[in-house]
Amino acid sequence: KPAHYIWILADITERKQAEDRMRHIAQHDALTGLPNRMALAMRLAQLLPEARRHHWRLAIMFIDLDRFKIINDTLGHQVGDELLREVACRLSSVIRETDFVARLGGDEFVIILPGIVTPADAAIVAGKVIAKLSTSIEAEGHELHTSPSIGISIFPDDGPDGQTVMKNADVAMYHAKAAGRNNYQFFT
Repeated sequence: KPAHYIWILADITERKQAEDRMRHIAQHDALTGLPNRMALAMRLAQLLPEARRHHWRLAIMFIDLDRFKIINDTLGHQVGDELLREVACRLSSVIRETDFVARLGGDEFVIILPGIVTPADAAIVAGKVIAKLSTSIEAEGHELHTSPSIGISIFPDDGPDGQTVMKNADVAMYHAKAAGRNNYQFFT
């Protein structure tokens, strides 16, 4: 039987807070605060098995801002950054609590809509995104106008895995640009 005990206690609060900060930095875009590409991949990895198990549909919306490069090149990166922050806020305001919006980089954003019933549900959200971005954005004293080109693909209809569905949403986005911008197109 032991006669004595020695207890060593250490406060690891600071270490845990530092780990949480590092995790947040690794998974979020520094400019907009939105989840980044890595967080998007992790979220898809969670959602797709659940969608398969429950036979749910899931929509991926790939969003690219029209004429962003012109704004960024002519008015400067500070104006472009302010525009991206406002777009991130507006995108976050049109989604449901269960949806997911991420910034991939540059002027590319992705919205995941889990548990949709029909592709028309994704079209409704795409219409809301277009409407929300149709009003001007004030940045650094400039009144800016941008619009989204949105490509939509549906899991499992448009691909068996996240990578394929993302690629197909990207392809559909280029069709939206070719169709005159400021619209959405479904992958076919």
